[in-house]
Amino acid sequence: MRTHTCGELSKSNIGQSVTLAGWVHRRRDHGGVIFIDLRDRYGLTQIKFDPAINEAAWQEADKLRSEWVLKVTGNVLARPDDMINLKLKTGEVEVGVLELEILNKSKTPPFEIDEEKAEEANENLRLQYRFVDLRRSEMQEMLQKKAKYFQYIRNYFNEREFVEVQTPILANSSPEGARDFLVPSRLYPGKFYALPQAPQQFKQLLMVGGVDKYFQIAPCFRDEDPRMDRHYGEFYQLDMEMSFVTQDDIFDIMEPLFIGITENFSNKKVVALEVDGRFKRIPWREALTKYGSDKPDLRYDLEIKPITELVSECGFSVFADVVKKGGVVHAMKVEDGAKFSRKEIDELTEVAKSKEARGLAYIILREGGELQSPIVKFLGDDLANKIVETVGAKVGDIIFFGADTWKIVCASLGAVRITCAEKLGLRDKNKAAWCWIVDFPMYSYSEIEAGKIDFEHNPFSMPQGGLKALEEKNPLEIFAYQYDASFNGFEASSGGIRNHNPEIMYKAFEIAGYSKEQVDKKFGAMIRAFEYGAPPHGGNAPGIDRIFMALNDRDSIRDIYAFPKDGRGKDLMMDSPSEVDTKQLNETNIKLK
Repeated sequence: MRTHTCGELSKSNIGQSVTLAGWVHRRRDHGGVIFIDLRDRYGLTQIKFDPAINEAAWQEADKLRSEWVLKVTGNVLARPDDMINLKLKTGEVEVGVLELEILNKSKTPPFEIDEEKAEEANENLRLQYRFVDLRRSEMQEMLQKKAKYFQYIRNYFNEREFVEVQTPILANSSPEGARDFLVPSRLYPGKFYALPQAPQQFKQLLMVGGVDKYFQIAPCFRDEDPRMDRHYGEFYQLDMEMSFVTQDDIFDIMEPLFIGITENFSNKKVVALEVDGRFKRIPWREALTKYGSDKPDLRYDLEIKPITELVSECGFSVFADVVKKGGVVHAMKVEDGAKFSRKEIDELTEVAKSKEARGLAYIILREGGELQSPIVKFLGDDLANKIVETVGAKVGDIIFFGADTWKIVCASLGAVRITCAEKLGLRDKNKAAWCWIVDFPMYSYSEIEAGKIDFEHNPFSMPQGGLKALEEKNPLEIFAYQYDASFNGFEASSGGIRNHNPEIMYKAFEIAGYSKEQVDKKFGAMIRAFEYGAPPHGGNAPGIDRIFMALNDRDSIRDIYAFPKDGRGKDLMMDSPSEVDTKQLNETNIKLK
């Protein structure tokens, strides 16, 4: 139907007869000549309807409107010097149209396709007419870039002899931490499949089956509330697993991949590496203490320092009383933070309170060595100056304090740290800071049932120290061979060395309150498989959608999907979720309340 695309013609094609097909992007009438910018996914070409070239085509062109679909045949001409557009690849030529065929007409689009005006459109309107929104060059470029990104990942693992395996979509319900999407069974009334939150059990079974290097760009389904970096309902992750490996072996495979996708799919420079070029490895507790987050943004410093011992006997009851009750006091120096207004400090206080802190104490270092703060008179000058020295503050800085339980102090100062970085412009979009968070606790106290021990993160991770640790140590002091990758403040990946021993697995679940019968019921296939010679294995699952969003500095993960749900989990284009008819409900033995 076409000999060329709308993005490839150049001066070398002058004099050739070509056939193009595409959409009417813009229309201009100049002195009896009609100019159309014809668009396809490859670019724009200016086509010219001139009565001196072909009067019949010129007359037909008079009715053309935005987004009509055309096929044109004509000769490639050099543009006049005053009409050359160097912003376009095709900007030195145009096509003088000899033949015009209108392939389809279009209603007036609900918003402008022009990039300059597209952002003015309401997001819900753009999602409702996503098939129109996708025509924008920005969206076309994103989809092409994402396709190359996925291909790069596939090539990386293929070159290292990994086997790509598709695991089941209709699976069993599993306690992965989020709500399942359930699928009723027509053949087995009263029973349900579940869409997989992750292929966790299947990839471990592949290891037992001798597939020692597995990967998959896997669809995952979780009924979680959407947020900026989490798409509702469905997303894709890079799922990988290897046999006969240690934690270091996983890092050796993943770090070059992370660096490669950063360098090939963003303009960011990888920073915050160790002197040997490897990613920093930060123990979980250290990350929370120093940065207030287990996914710290290392593009900027803003380190938080414990000062509990320094203020344990001070005259400021807010600090001293917390320490007596077993709490902690941490301080964070913010360079150049003295310029924060009273209103901005109040806003930061509200940020801290949103994480359950009771307030946000501070000291401002003014010119001449003056310490401006309501708390200095309670601390005394000597102690206040010791704190200033301990955190390395200087004139023009501000010091923020958190005093409460360790968990609340970490969360509140971590949130304040992020907000300060936003206010001071410290989150450099030209930098990419990767790191590993290691040594996650195996267990923690349940947030639902007081006094109950529960898994902190992943129940399938191998406890450090194995069975001996489970039998002899306080559960809250046991670490797991578990690790996360952090990228510019986002959790980029989660993984671990797996528990491949049935005896250790039963004991691990027993500590979390699961009986042997419950474990067999939930994980029977995996337990049974482990009894037949399971190799040591481990892996991780990078959230490649989230990473792609962060690499491209998108404001929402919805921006990187062809057909996303909106911020409330609805598909406005297809109008789902939707009701189903009674016949379908009866076939699956479901009755609505």
